[in-house]
Amino acid sequence: MNGGGVTKRILFIVVLLLCLTGCRPEAAEAVPAFVLTYAENQPESYPTTLGAQEFARLVEERTGGEVVILVKHSGELGSEAEVLSQMYFGGIDFARVSLSSVSDELPVLNVLQLPFLYEDADHMWRILDGAIGEDFLKVFSQRNLVGLSWYDAGARCFYSNVPVHCAEDLRGLTVRVQDSQMMKDMVQLLGADAVSLPYSDVYAAFETGQIDAAENNWAAYRAQEHHRLAKFYSMDQHTRVPEIQLCSARTWAQLPEEYRQTIVQCARESALYERQLWDGYEQEARSFVIARGCQEISLDEDALAEFRKLVQPLYGRYCADYLDLIQQIQTG
Repeated sequence: MNGGGVTKRILFIVVLLLCLTGCRPEAAEAVPAFVLTYAENQPESYPTTLGAQEFARLVEERTGGEVVILVKHSGELGSEAEVLSQMYFGGIDFARVSLSSVSDELPVLNVLQLPFLYEDADHMWRILDGAIGEDFLKVFSQRNLVGLSWYDAGARCFYSNVPVHCAEDLRGLTVRVQDSQMMKDMVQLLGADAVSLPYSDVYAAFETGQIDAAENNWAAYRAQEHHRLAKFYSMDQHTRVPEIQLCSARTWAQLPEEYRQTIVQCARESALYERQLWDGYEQEARSFVIARGCQEISLDEDALAEFRKLVQPLYGRYCADYLDLIQQIQTG
């Protein structure tokens, strides 16, 4: 039997098998032009993860399956620092990270982490979804990254084992903060003692009396069950720090322009979706802890004004080169 006959028989068998399994030969040959990775350190049910999955779904749908994005959640691809180091070289294509992970290398991002920068959530999104927000997205190009969109992470507030209605009530308390010098300085300016501890150690620190207070959003307060030991949640909303969706510049350079435009549009739409999810997630967390004995404390205008006054030195200490930009944000 000649080679051509063998080839025909093999092709016949392949076609027969495809028909028996309900597949068409042309469908079997269709493969994505790009299969890309997305790193997310939160669990599968968390709003930022669900936002990433919506982003991936939109991109695949609008590129006709040519671009497939695989979302790896729960820190599967490493810590945020490890993910960023890989993104610089194209080892990971997309990620959602906190601004604190990149602000050491891009100091202008400290502006977005200043306490009491905005009046409220609407003010923040008005800035970030406008021209100033676009300028901040462009900053990431300095680190071989492409800024795509802003995700919500709520407002951070103090919670404690004693009621805090004003700055005076914080005096003498030991407050856990992130490993951020700006946050340590903020707590000290408010008259408390700051201690930096891993997030996973906060519950035990409350139990042993190592700390009297901490600061985070409603969702984190509930997720780590800190409400069991720190019953008082003070609504000072000292910081609103958004999170950022990024693409590796090396990956970006390999994508056709039409796909780049699609990816940006899908990232912006997924951000709106994530913000809606975040609102619901945070409200559910708030209702959950209040039903279990947590007391929500609303601060009056005089107390909030005192907080703002006490933390003003941070603006010059960390953002002296950006005071004009800060004024634009606060009046925007």
